[in-house]
Amino acid sequence: MDGNGRWAKNKGAARIFGHKNAITAVKEVTEGCAELGVKYLTLYAFSTENWGRPIEEVNGLMQLLVSTIKKELKTLQKNNVRLTTIGDIATLPAKCRKELREAMDQTRNNKGLTLVLALSYSGRWEIIEAVKRLATDVQSGSLKIDDIDNDAFASYLNTTDIPDPELLIRTSGEMRISNFLLWQMAYTEIYFTTKLWPDFRKEDLHQAIISYQKRERRFGRISEQVNS
Repeated sequence: MDGNGRWAKNKGAARIFGHKNAITAVKEVTEGCAELGVKYLTLYAFSTENWGRPIEEVNGLMQLLVSTIKKELKTLQKNNVRLTTIGDIATLPAKCRKELREAMDQTRNNKGLTLVLALSYSGRWEIIEAVKRLATDVQSGSLKIDDIDNDAFASYLNTTDIPDPELLIRTSGEMRISNFLLWQMAYTEIYFTTKLWPDFRKEDLHQAIISYQKRERRFGRISEQVNS
């Protein structure tokens, strides 16, 4: 969800102003995915690299996270949305962790869209953490080296109960994946748009999905095999 800072700068405002206005885009996309029957939506809300931003912006983002979760909890319940997270959640402020835990507990039995917030997350961090835990299990003898395959390794990732993404949407004209779900996106279709995230709406989501629907997903095979 990129472009909040530039959106605010274009309006002569502080970067946090862009983050606040980005909430509308989050609501629209979440609602749009729920309406279309999308089962999982992952929002890259805060990366491990984002901790290096100016302290005022980081503090503002954390406060915004807490206030938004509180405000939107009833809406999540009403729309049968289950909230969960991936990332190094232990590094978040205690108040953020508390609000997240409460929201996840209250929505855990919802059966509609699963909304995944990637917080203090990076793909490289996730892979390293997975390797550490895997190596510990090999060392203890609970896992044999010959039993390590794609499925076994994936079970050590934060996303062990979440399917690999079918579509990645990247806003603001940036054409990179920025350390996001590196293992999981091996065959993800990517959609780039120049629209800044605070301006992203349900119609833009529909355009991205229509583009995805026109693509042929071969997973290394040829067209004849896929279409046979």
